[in-house]
Amino acid sequence: MSDQKRLFLVDAYALIFRGYYAFIKNPRINSKGLDTSAILGFTNSLLDVIKRERPDHLAVCFDRGGSVSRNEMFPEYKANRDATPDAIKLAVPYIETILKAMHIPIMVKEGYEADDVIGTLAKKAEKEGYKTFMVTPDKDFAQLVSENIFMYRPVFGGGYETWGIPEVQKKFEVESPSQVIDFLGMMGDSADNIPGLPGVGEKTAKKFIAAYGSMEGLLANTHELKGKMKEKVEAAKELGMLSKELAKIILDVPVDFNAEDFEMSEPDISAVTEIFQELEFKRLTDNFLKTFATETSTDTTNKSASTGTETPKKAAASSAGAGQFSLFGGDVNTSEATQESQAFSSRNTIATTEHFYQTVQPGMGTKLFVQNLMKQTSVCFDTETTGLNPLTAELVGIAFSWEAGKGFYIPFPENRDEAQELIEIVRPFFEAETIEKIGQNLKYDIKVLAKYNIAVKGKLFDTMLAHYLINPDMRHNMDVLAEAYLNYTPVSITELIGKKGKNQLSMRDVPVKDQTEYAVEDADITLQLKEHFQNELGEANTQKLFDEIEVPLLRVLAAMELEGINLDIEFLNSLSSKLDSDILTLEAAIYETAGETFNIASPKQLGEVLFDKMKLVDKPKKTKTGQYSTAEDVLSYLAKDHKIIRDVLEYRGLAKLKSTYVDALPTQVEPITGRVHTDYMQTVAATGRLSSNNPNLQNIPIRTERGREVRKAFVPRNEEYVLLAADYSQIELRIIAALSEEETMIQAFKNGEDIHASTAAKVFNVPLEEVTREQRSNAKTVNFGIIYGVSAFGLSNQTDLSRTEAKELIDTYYKTYPKLRNYMSEQVDFARDNGYVQTVLGRRRYLNAINGSNAIVRGAAERNAVNAPIQGSAADIIKLAMINIYNKLSEGNYKSKMLLQVHDELVFDIYKPELEELQILIKSEMENAYTLSVPLDVEIGLGQNWLEAH
Repeated sequence: MSDQKRLFLVDAYALIFRGYYAFIKNPRINSKGLDTSAILGFTNSLLDVIKRERPDHLAVCFDRGGSVSRNEMFPEYKANRDATPDAIKLAVPYIETILKAMHIPIMVKEGYEADDVIGTLAKKAEKEGYKTFMVTPDKDFAQLVSENIFMYRPVFGGGYETWGIPEVQKKFEVESPSQVIDFLGMMGDSADNIPGLPGVGEKTAKKFIAAYGSMEGLLANTHELKGKMKEKVEAAKELGMLSKELAKIILDVPVDFNAEDFEMSEPDISAVTEIFQELEFKRLTDNFLKTFATETSTDTTNKSASTGTETPKKAAASSAGAGQFSLFGGDVNTSEATQESQAFSSRNTIATTEHFYQTVQPGMGTKLFVQNLMKQTSVCFDTETTGLNPLTAELVGIAFSWEAGKGFYIPFPENRDEAQELIEIVRPFFEAETIEKIGQNLKYDIKVLAKYNIAVKGKLFDTMLAHYLINPDMRHNMDVLAEAYLNYTPVSITELIGKKGKNQLSMRDVPVKDQTEYAVEDADITLQLKEHFQNELGEANTQKLFDEIEVPLLRVLAAMELEGINLDIEFLNSLSSKLDSDILTLEAAIYETAGETFNIASPKQLGEVLFDKMKLVDKPKKTKTGQYSTAEDVLSYLAKDHKIIRDVLEYRGLAKLKSTYVDALPTQVEPITGRVHTDYMQTVAATGRLSSNNPNLQNIPIRTERGREVRKAFVPRNEEYVLLAADYSQIELRIIAALSEEETMIQAFKNGEDIHASTAAKVFNVPLEEVTREQRSNAKTVNFGIIYGVSAFGLSNQTDLSRTEAKELIDTYYKTYPKLRNYMSEQVDFARDNGYVQTVLGRRRYLNAINGSNAIVRGAAERNAVNAPIQGSAADIIKLAMINIYNKLSEGNYKSKMLLQVHDELVFDIYKPELEELQILIKSEMENAYTLSVPLDVEIGLGQNWLEAH
């Protein structure tokens, strides 16, 4: 980069909206219930630009009061925009406060848009010899690009691209960036409600620009146009000129460019960190301090997996690395950066808090400690280990705390026999039914201790699970909880063992004194969180759910995960070869239809072939970066009309199946056990459903033949066992029938009718025996889609029905089942009044956005209000069944084991002599787990592999 001074002008609202929608599927809600997505997204983007570019001069530009001149010209300007989401309205004052604390100027002028403010400042700075970079994804700014003015565009998926004159010429097919105004005027802009010329889209606008150079050039030569286009353009001449004027960025806004006001200066670190603490931005605080205090060199060569320890209780926080220099001069080392972070933090830490953490001495010291431990009624414990995988991790130490600010740590020897001898001394505590055990993510500790043949008995309290029930949408790791609820920042694991990579230490390498401080702090903090959450569980009315479902389930999942499932690796290897062959066949078919070879896996190349060369649609959808969209929903919509698209979708499906499952599963077999051990997460899905990781067994595709074949790889323990799969039949439909009290549907289930055929008979008004296969299929699609708010558009996409037919079918469906619609309306009303909905067992799904002003966000919340109680109730019921079956299997000392839970299905390894008895027991426990006005029905299957059993 040259010595020329550089000014960066940030389009505030463009980045705020972008940040907000980046988190739309998983909003960031803090402990006070504030949606901080927009603030987090914007500030992250701003810091990213500062870190990447280190600008000399910077300002952030806002709209204020809309564009007076454009509204005078065209009162409908921007009239069709949705109301700004409430989370963004709330975010703006916070963002302005953050910018002021960072000493970054805010440029705003009443009656003008940010585009106009940025345009004016860019042109003024250009005259003073600056290079200006307009930070925005908005294509309208391309009209301002010159030798010294550039667009700095955030790219979907991360990173930025710079548009200078050549990029604008290529993108818009213009000679001069100023022609972008004509281009925008011709094609109009639905977002801003700029009308444009009727019938003129992107391609036609580019054609007109190439032929006539400008809007005026086109309008002066309409006699050269033909047919309807000529009529339309001639009739809309005034509209065309108006549209061009609306699209033109104003360059004479009364704002001044005083270079010294825009200079990057040192922020008020104390003020910024205080705001971030209020908002509960831990990582952003670290990011901010590193951005302004130090610049870290990135070692891209070292990306090896961690061999040391990070605790599964806490989020691993990254510490500053080597090669740092201060942005404002002078070298800075890591410890100074850490001290600076702490100096500006109002949170308590181990350094500022009085505490008494003691290492338990071997021999008599340990025996006396255990005597004291056994007198307690409630103790928090936390294991320190050599790694994250509980199947291979070894104990390094165990911390105990039963009084805030105090605790003890027992270090464990590396020798396994000696470690076993030591754990035997502590065994009475773990097996004492009378002592409550407290922990954060206790499932991990239970699995680690199981390797030492220690069972954790007695009442359990898991702070992670408790918080999940109190605030399901927030994160639940210990560092976040400590900061949000106790105003305390725990010691980061990286301060002890370093960052991930080959140089990371093991906890065994850390001096025992430091192990003690770190480990006991965890136990102490978790104990304090327990006291906090104990009351909140009662207030949220979820104590029963915690005691009777989530905590007992924790033990069940630990046992299932330790058990694992057997895998037929030879079968997977042969399936991999078959998939290679199928993929090559599809590739050849795609290349033949396309008439050329290209990278099918490249969305850019695929889009160009399908939409530029083959022209499969008139107006192809584009991504934010301007390339053709080849997303699943776009291609699925076109699949029934084009074989090449069906082939591409099948190719994608097979390629993903091969990489994600067929080739990956054998690598996930645990060498010690020879089995696959998935990890079930209880605290991820806000509905209450379990999620499965490493490997994710819940996403194995079962709608395709090849996808189903993956299930063949899961086999019994040995020839003495058989796999049993027990599946709830249509449980969500049964729940919605019961909750809505829809008698017609309830009766159909009670009579044991095929519910889809029964629905089809009523909706299409034909006798049950005359229902066609197609009618049943359409009724099935509506039955399953209705709780997710299926629209006529969505239904027509999923079936062969036209949109009109789909609308008629949905309308008739609601007339047939009127109580269903009433129930859905009641759920939405309940959520509006109470801010949440709940399952049959009282699990709450909080929906703060349901009273918001943004129609899209509000619509999503309304759909959640309907489907969360259904999905969540199904999840609760199968959890109850799992607990009851596990208890029965344990009490009866059966050899058979429960292995997997996948949505509405449970998979068991059944010892053949126990088969007859357990088939009855499993079916009975599942069907009677919860009583509804509709009978629950369970289908049982057996087989030498999971597919056969399913």
